[in-house]
Amino acid sequence: MNLFIEIDGKIFKINTSKPLDISIPLHSGNTNPNAFGLQVPLFKPVQAGAFIGSVAQGGSVNCEDLFLNAHGNGTHTECAGHITNERMTINQCLKEFVFLCHLVSVPLQQKDGDTMVTLADVKEILGDAMVEALVIRTLPNDASKVNRVYSGNNPPYLESALCEWLRNKGVKHLLIDLPSVDRESDDGALVAHHAFWNHPAATRMDATITEMVFVPNHIRDGFYLLNIQIASLETDASPSKPVLYQLEAK
Repeated sequence: MNLFIEIDGKIFKINTSKPLDISIPLHSGNTNPNAFGLQVPLFKPVQAGAFIGSVAQGGSVNCEDLFLNAHGNGTHTECAGHITNERMTINQCLKEFVFLCHLVSVPLQQKDGDTMVTLADVKEILGDAMVEALVIRTLPNDASKVNRVYSGNNPPYLESALCEWLRNKGVKHLLIDLPSVDRESDDGALVAHHAFWNHPAATRMDATITEMVFVPNHIRDGFYLLNIQIASLETDASPSKPVLYQLEAK
């Protein structure tokens, strides 16, 4: 199916049969990326009396219990409820799901003894471009990101000044291929999260951060239509499926 949309007075065609999925599939076991020392996901057949939720084990249907933590097990989208005292949920905060998006590839830099994405590099690429959503693909980029163990390894993160700058530019949805916008261990400061959500000064309840995406190298930098898909969970984050669609000028 082809869709036609208007952006700033220009018409673009979108072929919905050619989605570019940038989420990481979630598996049972240790084949997923892992961060913050969280337990790996576990999917196991339900057992209740004589019933077992596995056709392979003699059950009538497949029915599994799923044990996972969105924040450390793979691609997930989180809202400001991740850092607020009051309970805010991703299902309450994310009410729109389609956005104009800019995908950029940014080299990781060494700064203050850590590895990070810097404001200077992103600012040089984006300039005055205005978009609702930004996807940052870090360089170098390879398929090991889909099952990399980040826990205890002080993985790369975003310079907090970058998150403040993106907020001031009006970026509402930030997607990265790292486990967090913040340092793995920062004594709970979470300065980049606070800067992006502008919390507690004027918390942006409609803004989201999506972490641990994977953007294969064949997907080129540029503008796309982004669809963020989540489960309707009343908690601060959900496993998610961000999908890009190419914009073809008419």
